[in-house]
Formats: sequence, C-alpha cells, structure tokens
Amino acid sequence: MGIDLLIYLGGLALLDTLSPTIIGVSLFLLLTNTTKKTSKLFAYLCTVVLLYFSLGILMMAGLHYITESFSTLFQNKMVSWVVFIIGAILFTASFFIPTNKKSNIPKPKTQSIFSIIVIGVTTFFIEAGMALPYFAAIGLLISNDIPFYQSVPIIATYNMIMILPALLLFLGYKLFGRWINPSLVNLRNRLANSSNSALSWIICIVGLILIFYTLDYL
Repeated sequence: MGIDLLIYLGGLALLDTLSPTIIGVSLFLLLTNTTKKTSKLFAYLCTVVLLYFSLGILMMAGLHYITESFSTLFQNKMVSWVVFIIGAILFTASFFIPTNKKSNIPKPKTQSIFSIIVIGVTTFFIEAGMALPYFAAIGLLISNDIPFYQSVPIIATYNMIMILPALLLFLGYKLFGRWINPSLVNLRNRLANSSNSALSWIICIVGLILIFYTLDYL
C-alpha cells in the first residue's frame, strides 16, 4: 500500500469528521442537563460506528465480488474514467446545493439509552446516503486491490477518526466543564444553521480528490 493512497484515505477520513449531525447530536447530549451523559454519548457513538463499519464491510465484500466477476470487462483505464467523471459531477454539484436554515440534526424524544440508540440509527440513515468520503475511500481500497484482511482494520480506523471530534468535545467538556459551555452552545447553534454549507464543502473536496487521484491513470 503506497503512501499516496494512505494520504488520500486520511484526507477523506478527516473530511468525514466534519459531519454536522454527529457533532450536533454529541453537543446536544453534552449540553442537556441529564444524568449519565457519558454512557449516553458513548451509546450513541458506538451505534453510529458499528452501523458504518458494517456498511463498509458489506460494501467491500460486494464490490470485491463485482470486480472479480467482471474483471475482464472493466479495465483500469475505464474505471479511472468513471471515477474521474464522478469526481467532476460531485465538484460541479457542490455549487448548486441550496442553503438550508432549518436544523437537520435529530434529537432524542426521551433521555433513555434506547432512545439514544434510535438517534444513532437515525444518524446513520441521514448520513449514510451522503457519506461520499466514506464511499470514495472504499472505492479507492477496491481499485487498488487492497486485500480484504488489510481493508478491515483500515475501515475500522476510518470510523474511529470520523467520531474523533465528538470524543475531543467530550474530553474538553470533562476537563473544562462550564468554562467552555458558551463556546459549545455557540458551536451547536452554528452547526444547526449551516449543515448544508458543510455538505457543499465536503462534496466539493471529495470531487477534487477523485479528480486528482485519477489524472495519472487516464
């Protein structure tokens, strides 16, 4: 596995740390005056990570099967052109995402652990359809013929990086508590009103990564 591939994968993982939904729900759980904040936050994050990890494994297995079955039909140059076109479409589409002032961040109806897990599942369904950095990372692993046994820990690491901002927010809250509360409230409000803006930037950068990655193979 080349260093350039690791750099691309790392960049895509860092893009996924910008998820306004995961950060927004984490902030909500930290700032709500309830008990057992730690267990609730980790129940939420574990639910999200397990669902994303399962999706990644299923996609890897499915794409491996497809590429092995049709290896004589799809040559590398054709695949590179497809990836390049997808990147160009994403880059162009990023400029046409409308601004949405309404918050898309889900909130639990109750403070039970079950309700928190349901919000984790809801987050997965909200984010999975637009998890473009994640899909791009899996596509890069497949196109570079990375063995499945090596891809699994990479996917696991990717998912841990994805929730890293939420873990850092939790650590900051535990260490500094009320001193950073106003900053956390401000961050939550800004995320609630700018989720589409973050999505636009993510789509734009994913498109550019796919374009630059495939230029040498066209």
